[in-house]
This record gives sequence, structure tokens and C-alpha cells, in this order.
Amino acid sequence: MTDTQNRAVKVDIWSDIACPWCFIGKRKFEDAVARYGQPVEIEYHSFELSPDTPVDFEGDEIQFLADHKGMPVDQVQGMLDNVAGIASEVGLAYDFAALRHTNTVKAHELLHLAKANGLQLEMKERLLAAYFEQGRHLGRIDELVELATEVGLDPVVTRDALEDGRYEPDVRADQAQAQAFGINGVPFFVLEGKYGISGAQAPEMFLQALEQVGAEVRS
Repeated sequence: MTDTQNRAVKVDIWSDIACPWCFIGKRKFEDAVARYGQPVEIEYHSFELSPDTPVDFEGDEIQFLADHKGMPVDQVQGMLDNVAGIASEVGLAYDFAALRHTNTVKAHELLHLAKANGLQLEMKERLLAAYFEQGRHLGRIDELVELATEVGLDPVVTRDALEDGRYEPDVRADQAQAQAFGINGVPFFVLEGKYGISGAQAPEMFLQALEQVGAEVRS
């Protein structure tokens, strides 16, 4: 088999760990990858949905969305209940009552550190589960170091990297690339640098795209 026939489809994914549809989309895309059965190389990129959010936001997710979107509290509650129901369909147990809304830039820096150490996919999964299912405070360095250690990163190296902000330029570069691509919402999937898919689409749609692009890559 030639290198071309065996080459993985490269998929770049812009997302935020504070984006409920990003975790749902991750599960649906993983379903498609499993069905596709050919190599897929995945790389995550930073996108902040609410970059002006303070690290220690006073209030719960309902209050944040009510203020941020100008929606009535009962409407926000209904929206969150709906999202939690969709999440449960793909095996996720969202706990919006426990969720700690925060600034996510340090979490994105951690993902770049994890990428540099070959652990980005594991770190992404751990952060999403911690945020949406376990009510962890992902704006705090102590919390991030603990989670990083769980996936195999060195705690001292992690703390130093987060405290000195050495990966913030990588976060900003991702955001600049998103802007260049015209990405204004996440999740956003880019296959082979040229085919874009927006949102938490059905696995069948992702599978169709992988098969189409995969055929082009291997031809």
C-alpha cells in the first residue's frame, strides 16, 4: 500500500471547552470516525465564546446566559434542559446546575501544552467532562494542573506553563486563523484545510464528508 493510500484525513476542529455543542459534536464526530474505519488525524484549536468572562463569575449558567443573551430565566432553563436531553442521547450527563462558568483562556493554553506532549485528545476529553459533567472550576490553575496530571502531564511543567502564559500566543494564533476562515461559531470542523462543517451535525453527515475527502486523499 502506498503512503497516499494509507494517509490519514486531517481534521482541524475549532471549539471551546465551555461550548455544550462542542462536546455533543465531539461524540457525534467520534461515532463517524469509528464507522469510517480509516485513519483520521484530529487537532483541536482554540476558540473563546465569551473572552470577556471573568475567571470567577458570580452566578450560575442560567444567570450568565440570561444576562449575556438578554433572555428570560425560564426560557434559558428550557434551553438548557433541551441541550442536556440531546447530550444524554450521545451518552453525556450534563449538570448545568453544578457548572462553573469561567474564562477559558488558561484551559486553551493547557490544550496547547498537551498537544506539544502528544496528549491533546486526552486533555480535551478530560476538560469537557470536568466542565459539563463534574462542575470543576476550569479557570483556576490549581484545578487545571490536577486534571493535566490525570492524563499524564507533569504537574510542575504544567503549572509553570500556565503561570507564565507561554502558550497564549498559540491560543491567539488559533483565534486569528478562525477569523481568517470566517469561523464565528463552534464547533467547526475543517477537513484537509479546505472543507468546512459547522455545528454538531449527525454522524452520518460527518461520515459522508470523511468518505468523500478520504477518497480524494487516497486517489
